[in-house]
Amino acid sequence: MLNIVLHEPEIPANTGNIGRTCVAAGARLHLIEPLGFQINEKQLKRAGLDYWDKLDVTTYVNFEDFLAKNPGAKIYMATTKARKKYTDVKFEDDAYIMFGKESAGIPEEILVDYKDTSIRIPMFPDIRSLNLGNSVAIVLYEALRQNDFPGLEEAGNLHRLSWDM
Repeated sequence: MLNIVLHEPEIPANTGNIGRTCVAAGARLHLIEPLGFQINEKQLKRAGLDYWDKLDVTTYVNFEDFLAKNPGAKIYMATTKARKKYTDVKFEDDAYIMFGKESAGIPEEILVDYKDTSIRIPMFPDIRSLNLGNSVAIVLYEALRQNDFPGLEEAGNLHRLSWDM
């Protein structure tokens, strides 16, 4: 199972949206405090809709607590400061993919220890970053694609029309 890690997320609607994406993708969500909101906040629940109770979510008091409770985790750091693209790595099926807070990203004092597993989403140079929820969806679904979408429904079904017509 893939793992999404949010380091000090600030905007409840982003975290709610990411929670919903994690439920749809079968991923776990890890939240590293301090959070910019309360877990029970209305905006968080609204963005996660009725999926929040289905979410496998764990909260940690800080990054050191996260590391202590997930020993040996292979952590990819999604950051605009990385040299490798997210498509340049092969994500393990139990990888941890960490994203930083909306206003500042992942602190450089953490990134220096993860130079080899830091990844970026390419974009025009004059753009600071993408929305956090969009970034998570892009990288998470690439990791799922690389692992052949384990356990996910890959084909839909039209009720009124047949594809075989």
